[in-house]
Amino acid sequence: MYRRIARWVEQHWQCPVRSMATVARRRKGLPSAFPVLDLPLKPIHRHIYEANIRNSTACKNKYMELREKVKKGSGENAIARHTQRNKKLLVKDRLQLLLDDEDFLELSPFAGLGLPYGDIPSAGCLTGIGRINGLWCVFLANDATVKGGTAYPITVKKQLRAQEVAIQNRLPCVYLVDSGGAFLPLQSEIFPDKNQGGRTFYNEAIMSAMKIPQVSVVCGSCTAGGAYIPTMAEETVMVHRIGTIFLGGPPLVKAASGEEVTPEDLGGARLHAEVSGCVDHFVWGEKEAYEYTRNIISTLNYQLPEEESNEEKAKKGEEEPLYGSEELLGLAPLNYNHSLDVKMVVSRLTDGSRFQEFKARYGTTLVTGFAKIHGHQVGIVASNGELSYEASLKGSHFVQLCDQRDIPLVFLQNTVPRPGLTLSPAQAEINTNCLKARGAMMSTVACASVPKITVVIGGCHGADSYAMCGRAFEPNFLFLWPNARVSLVAPGHGGSLLPPGREAEELKEEQEMNSKLKEESSAFFSSGRLWDDGVILPQDTRKVIRDCLDIIQQQQYQLSTEKLRSPLLRV
Repeated sequence: MYRRIARWVEQHWQCPVRSMATVARRRKGLPSAFPVLDLPLKPIHRHIYEANIRNSTACKNKYMELREKVKKGSGENAIARHTQRNKKLLVKDRLQLLLDDEDFLELSPFAGLGLPYGDIPSAGCLTGIGRINGLWCVFLANDATVKGGTAYPITVKKQLRAQEVAIQNRLPCVYLVDSGGAFLPLQSEIFPDKNQGGRTFYNEAIMSAMKIPQVSVVCGSCTAGGAYIPTMAEETVMVHRIGTIFLGGPPLVKAASGEEVTPEDLGGARLHAEVSGCVDHFVWGEKEAYEYTRNIISTLNYQLPEEESNEEKAKKGEEEPLYGSEELLGLAPLNYNHSLDVKMVVSRLTDGSRFQEFKARYGTTLVTGFAKIHGHQVGIVASNGELSYEASLKGSHFVQLCDQRDIPLVFLQNTVPRPGLTLSPAQAEINTNCLKARGAMMSTVACASVPKITVVIGGCHGADSYAMCGRAFEPNFLFLWPNARVSLVAPGHGGSLLPPGREAEELKEEQEMNSKLKEESSAFFSSGRLWDDGVILPQDTRKVIRDCLDIIQQQQYQLSTEKLRSPLLRV
């Protein structure tokens, strides 16, 4: 419709009509001069700040230790077998050839650590979002150095989360397939249920119908169900003598029929490029495969804005915060009793430390207001104490306001460590009012259609975490600081979960419960089970939020987003 109108205007008025993308590039946001949050550290904060620093340092050391563990995969022998015997590139080298640079947003790098069936570093695959020819794309890359690329339940969960990110943010998706198939001893946790293995292929079909592009690179084994990943993608590149696609490999053929056949003859690149038509591009080596993939991405129907210079960013008012990001280590709370005013955290995240607070004098245990982060306007909802009746009403009002104005929301979560007790009729009335108000805020957050980013800066406990857009409320992205705690109640408050009993037994049970809560509420325990999109260091928060906002914004540059009636099918 727009093109027909444009042609009519050009023919009858002899004036060219700028494309919608050009118009979008020339638009300017309304000028703003939000007040500055001038909140330096004061001597009265020193003892809390130093306690938090000590805890943050210990958490950072744990973070770095786990990063090193994940990088090693299954060890030197597995890496040598992968690179020397099998002549394949490591995942990090594949990503270097595929992506524009190493500045990508990795998702859940600690997934797979500390599980009942053992450690599966990075869940056996790397997922994340990086730029290919300037376009943000989700990538899913199997790591065959971890258990030979075998898919465990956590592997499937991580891949489904990456697809969910692609769907929610309309991001092109690239699969780097190198997997030996499912780990059969755990097949009951991989195959049959709704959100298990088959959901991968369902998502591929839905994404195709939504015009979300998908490209697959076969740079290793695609066996059994994994064979459908490249055949359902819109375009597939396959590497000669490295990539294979078959439902059953040579050992299975021999067992069934007695016939001996090579992997290349059964399902190699030449067969699928020349005979079956399952792949679209035959390449001789891996480096060529990623050049082909980058060229495929360049054909997608996107029109990106021109990159802004530093001068243009300065004109937009994109300023650094007044205070250094390293100070966030001392503001990351050791526990609920070591939380300083959350506005001190906000002032170290926003452009120029500027913040236009909303309802500043009402419901002060929740801070709400408008700010900019790297030029993106956002609404900030930040825990500043218990989510009281007034705070919940204020939160509902502000979230509705942002939803009405199409302003993305950033939640900074540090929730109350235990449920409120009912000790008197008056307290019962207060708790009832809080319950209703929190329920209303949960409904508002759940129904808000704007993008949401959640960062757990302290505790993520109980129903408060739902109202503050926890994992169950489907934020676009959710990250944890290393000091964060995720549990029904915080360690030390386990007694509130136990029924009253004899004192000695009750004390023993409470100690056991608190010990379990301490172990299971750790940010690394949470991330190992993929309850989040990753643990990030406090000083990296501003950059991570910027990347998330850039990624979310990209969908407006796709020129055709109308849904198809059916996905693209191979012939």
